[in-house]
Amino acid sequence: MMNKRFQDKIAVVTGAAQGIGRRVAERIAAEGGLLVAVDRSELVHELAEQLGGNVLTLTADLEQPGDCQGVMQAAVARFGRLDILINNVGGTIWAKPFEHYETAQIEAEVRRSLFPTLWCCHAALPQMLEQGSGAIVNVSSIATRGVNRVPYGAAKGGVNALTACLAFETAERGIRVNATAPGGTEAPPRRIPRNAAEQSAEEKGWYQQIVTQTLESSLMKRYGTIDEQVGAILFLASDEASYITGVTLPVGGGDLG
Repeated sequence: MMNKRFQDKIAVVTGAAQGIGRRVAERIAAEGGLLVAVDRSELVHELAEQLGGNVLTLTADLEQPGDCQGVMQAAVARFGRLDILINNVGGTIWAKPFEHYETAQIEAEVRRSLFPTLWCCHAALPQMLEQGSGAIVNVSSIATRGVNRVPYGAAKGGVNALTACLAFETAERGIRVNATAPGGTEAPPRRIPRNAAEQSAEEKGWYQQIVTQTLESSLMKRYGTIDEQVGAILFLASDEASYITGVTLPVGGGDLG
């Protein structure tokens, strides 16, 4: 924690109210970064109280392109530039075999786990290109090869493609674009669940299939910790990864997704 990799860097972290996103925000601030923490939940404002004056907290619905534009404009208005973008919004809403998904649920999964990353990259890019520098880290998932999450896996496959294609377009203009693909991760219970509906016995069984497959696919046969996920994200965001772009790094104990 004595490292100061992000000293005076301006970083936008989305999905920062809890879980991996919150820990990323805390670590960037601890390493000297100036932080814009964004979430749809009001819980994100706890970071301003916790971390002090070098943090701007914003609530936004990042499934909407206009909100993404507003976030990047607010970041530049407050701090004058935009050095790092961590796209962390996303996550499985339902877990079940594909034939059991309703059309609206499929669309909701894609909106949640692809569009915030797509829109935020699009919104941040003009400022980074004007600067001639920037680092984007997208949080994908090893669920692009997994059971009972086809719409979510498809959305995260889109994140992987976005990462590679945008890296091709921007590398010679000073922008690095990478992603991590987290595997199963131990985390405290979500204070605001993605799906608050009570699970049936059948739905619990479908979710257990995900847990079993995740453990079996990991060479280490365990879930990771939040800090193990955050370490990879921060490395790719930092100047330590200055010669890395267009990469999706699996962080799943040997599961390559």
